[in-house]
Amino acid sequence: MKIAVFSTKQWVRSAFDRALGNSGIELTYLEPRLDADTVSLAAGHEAVCVFVNDVVDGAVVDAMADLGVTTVALRCAGFNNVDIRRAAERGLRVVRVPAYSPHAVAEHALGLILALNRRYHRAYNRVRDGNFALDGLLGFDVHGKTVGIVGTGKIGRVFAGLLRGFDCRILAYDRYPSEELQRSGVEYVTLQELYRQSDIISLHCPLTHETYHLINDYAIGSMKRGVMIINTSRGPLIDSNAVITGLKSGTIGYLGLDVYEEEGDLFFEDLSEQVIQDDTFVRLQTFPNVLITAHQAFFTREATDNIAETTITNIRELADTGSCANEVTVEAAFGA
Repeated sequence: MKIAVFSTKQWVRSAFDRALGNSGIELTYLEPRLDADTVSLAAGHEAVCVFVNDVVDGAVVDAMADLGVTTVALRCAGFNNVDIRRAAERGLRVVRVPAYSPHAVAEHALGLILALNRRYHRAYNRVRDGNFALDGLLGFDVHGKTVGIVGTGKIGRVFAGLLRGFDCRILAYDRYPSEELQRSGVEYVTLQELYRQSDIISLHCPLTHETYHLINDYAIGSMKRGVMIINTSRGPLIDSNAVITGLKSGTIGYLGLDVYEEEGDLFFEDLSEQVIQDDTFVRLQTFPNVLITAHQAFFTREATDNIAETTITNIRELADTGSCANEVTVEAAFGA
């Protein structure tokens, strides 16, 4: 079986080369992202392997089907960049990696909280410049604070476990509450109540029509003044213009982002010699209380190996048995 691997970086090649073994799979590594302009590169392959910022919309699905592609293998958990319904109509099977390392993402979210609060990034630069003053670096005790977790799937549950070590009061919102978390003392509340009470809010939910711009002007208006917001899930959960307004007013005291709603033209590339054309992103970078990382929360050795191994297994299972436990069907995606 031949697979076209789009958005290839060196770490992708290394992890997949280790995972291949005797799978009988032949990989073609391609640096470009998959979109309408590059889909022709999938010609001659039975499957494509894509990442979070590849575009697998209806037009790309149609083009792949016409080229003879039968499988779309996502090397990530989210599938918001794939037109699942169109894929089903054209007979393309879609598989994903639902759990590569929830610990990696949860630990990164905690790292953003600590770095923002104690200004590690600013302190590091000061000391390198010979500035040992503490002015402007004052933080707060995370101990005892109220932390709101939006989404308590695997990552959200691991994150809650980390916070218990800080003796935080933990609030949570999820359409399907976890009995395990409830037994551990986590309080499930409405989204509005979570916004109203939380000192720190961390997003761990998927991107759907319901969660698009979950953090908007209305939501921010319900929050405590000086709230910290962390997003390691999907960029469009946050309305960037709304958080800029919230930062200017002081309602948002800290913002930590590992994802950004227009990241497709920025993240995973070296643009250090170019002028960034995204004015909203540039504006966010001007705030001293904003910390942005470039979609690296997942990026640990354990996670990248798990992603590659699970992706190869998914493709092999479909080919050998005609089914896969990690398949994304219309029913699974939309409940209908």
